[in-house]
Amino acid sequence: MSDSFKMDNLPFSLLDAREQALVNDNLETACFQKGEVIIEAGKPPQGVFIIATGRVAESDVSEPDADGKPLASHVFVRYEDEDYFGGWSAINGVAIHNFVAVEETVCHVLPTSILLELMTSNHLFADYFQQNLSAKREIVAQHGQGQDMAEFMLARISDGLIREPLIVPEGTSLHEATRLMREMKSDCLLAQKRSRHGMVTRTDLLDAVVLKGMPLETDVCEIASYRLITADPEDYLFNALILMTQHQIERVVVMGENHRLVGLVELTDVLSHFSSHSHVIGLRVERANTLEELREAALGLTDLIRALISTGVKIRFTMKLLAAMNGRIISKLFDLIIPSDMRPHVCLMVMGSEGRGEQIMKTDQDNALLVRNGLEWPGLMDTMRHFSETLISFGFPPCPGNIMVSNPEWVNSIDEWARKLTQWSQNCDGLSVMNLAIAVDSKPIAGNIALFKVARNAFLRRVHSNDIFFSHFAKAALSFDTPLTLFGNLKDKEQLDVKKGGIFPIVHGVRTMALEQRILETNTFKRIEALVAMGRMDKAMGENLGEALSIFIQLRLNQQMQRVEASEEGLDRTPNTIDLQKLNKLERDLLRDALHIVKDFKKLFAMRYHISS
Repeated sequence: MSDSFKMDNLPFSLLDAREQALVNDNLETACFQKGEVIIEAGKPPQGVFIIATGRVAESDVSEPDADGKPLASHVFVRYEDEDYFGGWSAINGVAIHNFVAVEETVCHVLPTSILLELMTSNHLFADYFQQNLSAKREIVAQHGQGQDMAEFMLARISDGLIREPLIVPEGTSLHEATRLMREMKSDCLLAQKRSRHGMVTRTDLLDAVVLKGMPLETDVCEIASYRLITADPEDYLFNALILMTQHQIERVVVMGENHRLVGLVELTDVLSHFSSHSHVIGLRVERANTLEELREAALGLTDLIRALISTGVKIRFTMKLLAAMNGRIISKLFDLIIPSDMRPHVCLMVMGSEGRGEQIMKTDQDNALLVRNGLEWPGLMDTMRHFSETLISFGFPPCPGNIMVSNPEWVNSIDEWARKLTQWSQNCDGLSVMNLAIAVDSKPIAGNIALFKVARNAFLRRVHSNDIFFSHFAKAALSFDTPLTLFGNLKDKEQLDVKKGGIFPIVHGVRTMALEQRILETNTFKRIEALVAMGRMDKAMGENLGEALSIFIQLRLNQQMQRVEASEEGLDRTPNTIDLQKLNKLERDLLRDALHIVKDFKKLFAMRYHISS
């Protein structure tokens, strides 16, 4: 075997010692001159070719013109150092494309028989060669350089963490309930009232007796909370932590099929499985009574992100947890700044990537305020400016487009907001489309949520079945070119704007389709799942779009963290830039594959909404 062959590159690093020895014993070296055909269409290849030096073009078979002369062939992809090609052809026994040396090229050749033997003995190796984006990304996440997917992050609730709850029947007194909890050393119990179960904690008992003066003979069912936060036993433990963070609780009720009570999961048990300090930040947020205490908790989020990345937590889990954390911080700030008598009459919304729950690093703040029609609040704008300034001090940068509650344009009554949404949907200028796209991703986060629902539902009724609107709104998804060359390689050699080239086409395309179907979810991944479930998107395309979006966000996050740590101010001034020189080969391959998914999606999307190129 040549010393230039790198066995530590995927997919060969997936092989065990015996399998790698088999490769060493059978790997051959072949040299090709410029223009020489390495694999000919219609014929079986020798095997898989791994380029040591040089370049190779994969092209279709040219058809003859009217005079019998061959037409120029179309080049699909160019392969360079350490790339492999011919795997699909070797597996299927015949090549459908030509592979030609663009320049003098040296390749390592793994014979087809050895390739098939390795695929039979090693399923991960086989998955990687089958070119499935989801399978390949999962392999890279677990085995690639710099990744360490901790197994406990994939633990499920059913993995031995469910506690058997203390259940008492209807008619049990507060006194008896307290005695049983002490005897069983339990912090809570479930009170059963016919077929329903209600939660009662030590704090509930204390409040009932001491603060409310209820008799000790009172039925415990009278103080139970029957609006339980539940989880499925096969859900991820990580999601249970997110639920507890979102709802500010310390336990989740586990329900199986047909609403069968399985047990409880306690916060203390969940935390014992996680190495990040997310619970510390969550507790500091809930206990914050001053702006300074809340600011200290908010500034700890960057360390939390770093901890999640270092333990290899999947990007969707990271987004969920950070969205929950950011939501609690902003909601707590709302409670500290907004007068209590005004809170029932206003609704704070987060929009854009915050509304979708897809902002991990604090790149900017997009928010707006809805107020009840006719509300009189003389100090409204002064309070809103204070709110925005405080968020900035918490590490949430101001929005470059001034889409913040400190801007009167984004503080509206229900009627004003509904009129603006309608006006934006009727106009064709770029600013209106951008404003509407941001607003469509709105999510209520504090105050009276009913105000938000009234305005949203009125808008959805106006645009329903309006084909002209959707065709125009859809065009924005095709605003930016996919950064791939005619040969299928990455177009930019140094830096790439991943938001324009990859993230935005997926997000806005899916946003358009979800709005047309009146899907209320704002998260792009959940919108995709809903579209697939409704039969409005092919399942394979949905899975590929989700994987591609995860890849873009993960690569962007990795480099955002690098820039933040290198900056004296702790800021990233180019949050959407990916430096291609800092990507390893595996990351470049995944990025290229993900961009091909975007390119395919844009073609289908343009046909769906009758958009000409």
